[in-house]
Amino acid sequence: MIQPLVLFHLSDIHFGLEDRRALDWVVTCIENEKPAAILITGDLTMRARHREFAAACEWISALGPPVTVEVGNHDMPYANLVERFTDPYRRFRAIERLIERELDFPGLAIVPLKTVTRAQWRFPWSNGWVTREALACTLDRIDALPAGTRALVTAHHPLTEHDPHGRKLTIGGNRAMAALASRGVLAILTGHVHDAFDLTQETCAGPLRMIGAGTLSKRIRSSPPSFNELTIAEGRIAVRVRNLEHVSTPRMQIDAVPANALPPRQPSDPVAPVATVPAVDPPVH
Repeated sequence: MIQPLVLFHLSDIHFGLEDRRALDWVVTCIENEKPAAILITGDLTMRARHREFAAACEWISALGPPVTVEVGNHDMPYANLVERFTDPYRRFRAIERLIERELDFPGLAIVPLKTVTRAQWRFPWSNGWVTREALACTLDRIDALPAGTRALVTAHHPLTEHDPHGRKLTIGGNRAMAALASRGVLAILTGHVHDAFDLTQETCAGPLRMIGAGTLSKRIRSSPPSFNELTIAEGRIAVRVRNLEHVSTPRMQIDAVPANALPPRQPSDPVAPVATVPAVDPPVH
């Protein structure tokens, strides 16, 4: 019998506005619990500044387990448009080997999906876009997996294409969700919205599970800094939202994907009520 696999899913660290207390706590969790891998779904920096990337790359390089990193919209050069269009990953050089890296375990593969682009026909460019080329690359990698191997897909943006008001979120999201559902992926892991969620989206090809991680920055939205602990066994994923406030997983998770990650308050303001009533998680079995 294959032993359960424990993965840590981190997102939206935002060096430049990082929560140092939360990051130190995460490092302690990693050192003590030794997860099989660390999956980081984008937004390592706040403004893609050189010093922010230097701090992010140093922190990530010191993590012990295998790591895969997705690129977030905040990680694309803001001020240097020449660099954005000609060499957008240049500031990732120190951890280049970890970017969009596939990780393989017995019966499971972590497969990346790019949702960030250099530019879009709409503004702002912070929203997601799954291009046909990016989706084809991910599907090719899934299709090449050994028989019986399930895929867990990592991306930055949730694939929700429209919000309840009809506003466009991730271009090509519906097409991507249907394609991933048709491949029977276990789930797609994302970040971007700074709150955790665990939702199932019905598609024309069947259901797709969408799991989002919160933020480890001071740019909080409606819950305190957190990360997801994923326990995978017998083709099922148990999710526990870990946080310093000991808020229970159901109370940490939002029930819909919001339009963006803009916080409704300044980082120095009190945390929203959902994060102020402690409720310890039950054990994960």
